[in-house]
Amino acid sequence: MDHQLAALAAQAPQVPQAPQVPQGRRLTPRRAYPTDFSDREWATLEPLVPRAIAYPNLQQPIHSRREIMNAIRYRTRTGCAWRLLPHDFPPWKTVYNTYRNWAKTGAVKAIHDSLAE
Repeated sequence: MDHQLAALAAQAPQVPQAPQVPQGRRLTPRRAYPTDFSDREWATLEPLVPRAIAYPNLQQPIHSRREIMNAIRYRTRTGCAWRLLPHDFPPWKTVYNTYRNWAKTGAVKAIHDSLAE
């Protein structure tokens, strides 16, 4: 019986894990939006997304690239204004500035072109 349950569980569709949202110093999970990238989609997309530039003695990025991409995708799919991003995403200015920098450097076009192929 346990073997049958394990086989059924293995066949179940993959549900994206809820990302961790920083609230103060504690990370709490947030409910996933329908626009969030699934683990499979993120595995394809992750190598294409630019990493933050690391400098010695500086703080590591607070928000993950996946959360920023989830916010950009939410905004693109819903058509909302940057300032109207839900509060459980990174701050809208962080998302906007990251998107703007990626667009200036050609990263957004490269991601789009590679996914369109």
